[in-house]
Amino acid sequence: MINVLFVCLGNICRSPMAEGIFRDRVEKAGLSDKINVDSAGTGDYHLGKPPHAETRGILGKAEISSEGMRARQVQQSDWDEFDYIVAMDRENMRDLKGFRAAHDDITVVKIMDYVESVEEEDVPDPYFTGNFDYVYNLLTEGCDNLLSEIKQVNQLQ
Repeated sequence: MINVLFVCLGNICRSPMAEGIFRDRVEKAGLSDKINVDSAGTGDYHLGKPPHAETRGILGKAEISSEGMRARQVQQSDWDEFDYIVAMDRENMRDLKGFRAAHDDITVVKIMDYVESVEEEDVPDPYFTGNFDYVYNLLTEGCDNLLSEIKQVNQLQ
């Protein structure tokens, strides 16, 4: 099983949106038995809360479920469980750096490394900007390209 964790600050906007999009793509590719998807936040601001209403709304419009998603914080045990840890921005990467030293075998990337349509380095946080549609579009492109890479690297059909 390949395990993918999406990480943002509070785990109510960007990372659950990416989790939903990526899980949808994995299911449509028939790879649910090979790829597991989750999300977490670097902060503890919203622990136990569902995704932001706008995140749930935009996923719902795309017929992507957010059912059962609850905010949680990144834990040390995640570094033993996940093969790919996908951050939304440079701040998340910095926050994750402290965990990484003992886990060189884990791929830690920014989702924007998989977005070719814009020059931005970070996924803007819609909690502050309100631009959930733009974030959805960035994450959709990033998730599609990340899944393509995972399929290629792991020789999945």
